Amino acid sequence: MAQHDQDEQMEAYSEAVESGLYAKKSGLTGKYDNVRRYWEDEITREFLRPHLMKLLERCKSRMDRLRILDLGCGSADGFELLTGTRQQHASLQKDRVDLLMPEVLGLYKGIDLNADLLDQGRAIYGDNPKMVFEQGDFTEGLPQEDKENPYDLYFTSFGTCSHHNEDETFVQMMADIADHTRDYSIVMCDWLGRYSYEWQSLWTNDLEERKNMDYVVSYIYEKEERERKRDQLQHLLLRLMSRGEAESLVEEASEKAGVEIKPLTYFDRSIFTGRHMDTADYNTHAQPIRKTVNSLHEENCRTDLDDLIIDYVPKEGFHFLNRYFENLQVCWNTLVQYVDHLVEIYDAQERQYSRQPDPVPASYPSPLRDMMLRMTRVIEGVGWLGLGMPRENIIEPQLGYALRNMMSQLQQGKGCAHGLIGIFEIDKS
Repeated sequence: MAQHDQDEQMEAYSEAVESGLYAKKSGLTGKYDNVRRYWEDEITREFLRPHLMKLLERCKSRMDRLRILDLGCGSADGFELLTGTRQQHASLQKDRVDLLMPEVLGLYKGIDLNADLLDQGRAIYGDNPKMVFEQGDFTEGLPQEDKENPYDLYFTSFGTCSHHNEDETFVQMMADIADHTRDYSIVMCDWLGRYSYEWQSLWTNDLEERKNMDYVVSYIYEKEERERKRDQLQHLLLRLMSRGEAESLVEEASEKAGVEIKPLTYFDRSIFTGRHMDTADYNTHAQPIRKTVNSLHEENCRTDLDDLIIDYVPKEGFHFLNRYFENLQVCWNTLVQYVDHLVEIYDAQERQYSRQPDPVPASYPSPLRDMMLRMTRVIEGVGWLGLGMPRENIIEPQLGYALRNMMSQLQQGKGCAHGLIGIFEIDKS
């Protein structure tokens, strides 16, 4: 091969590498790991879905399209979350299953203080004329222009509201939203949960003692690199929030605006799967459960299910929290051990169990019972397939979804997870 031709070919490979398209994609680590995509985003969509549907119906009834204001938008991760929300129980035959189809979106406006993130958002979505990105600081009130039309959905995601280190700024933002709402709007607020197990060392019964935490962005690195860069890691001051505190602040904002801001639901997201479970930066007893759940959803990857077993270590002086987490741990471990047992006794050659599994006790909580029975059907249905690695690519991901579903039903929306999310309604009609 001529040297000139060889150089041209090498340049082509170099260009491909620089584009990032030659990089091996994995959901085991990083910001967009499998837990983020298959657990956290989906849990948020599950709770937001009925309220988003109501907004869309109201827009349709007034012959209008949906307007969204994303506060702390970053590079528009929230837009991806919203547009990925699907119709509930969509039939297998249906192709168009997204709730937020392009034709029903009137405007998405993203506000963020970080110019680099806004530039990234523009680079990704710059060709969409219905998407606008502007720099603004929502801790100084609602960023809005004079005579700017109100929005239907005021949205935050992934701990954005925890950037309100002073409660007064959050109250002012919520009051501004209430003032800005014309007839009806939905507001979603997303904080760091005060009583997440991953930062058990920060738990306190005196809520005035510690309102904010020094949040280290260490989770984006593997353990060895994380320790090597320990002195270079970025730190954020972020507000920890419990449900009681959130209710009090929203009530204060309602009084300030003279408009009712009605709580519709609170939910906890990522109870044992928060990012700092893997770092153990704030709890020396934390186990890398997120890493193992990531493995459940990684294609062609077989997971050691023993690594999913949680050993919750209680903290003295927090009896009710300890009892809550211990109950969750027992349900989690029971489901994992049950599936591990089914896999062990299932004979793929004979397409049946080598011995009958024990019946699921009727005394178990229904979310646990339902998922145990579901996993029984999964293993019986695909355990014999052989082709396509049924354990790695079907059984393990389904165990992940079963754990996610069970924890979503058992959570109480008290601030006992990485994220506490509240969804609120403002109705002036």
